[in-house]
Amino acid sequence: MQITDVRVRKVAKEGKLKAVVSITMDDEFVVHDIKVIEGEKGLFIAMPSKKTATGEYRDVAHPINSGTRDRLQSIILDSFEKAMQEPDSE
Repeated sequence: MQITDVRVRKVAKEGKLKAVVSITMDDEFVVHDIKVIEGEKGLFIAMPSKKTATGEYRDVAHPINSGTRDRLQSIILDSFEKAMQEPDSE
């Protein structure tokens, strides 16, 4: 599986949420609403989730092993850092 496109939408307001990202895999499958969040130990990604009837949040799409999660996070955070260097187009 190759990540063939990463689209970063920066979040302008103050807070922990820094961007919302969409990734495309193998030019065939897209995952929207991956969040880039500023945590106590730095940036990390949160996969798209939905709220259950009990009030918990459950991921609707996610990697099933830590190696894939690490690779995905690295690719997304690299793209986020590049996007932060670009001027806002407004």
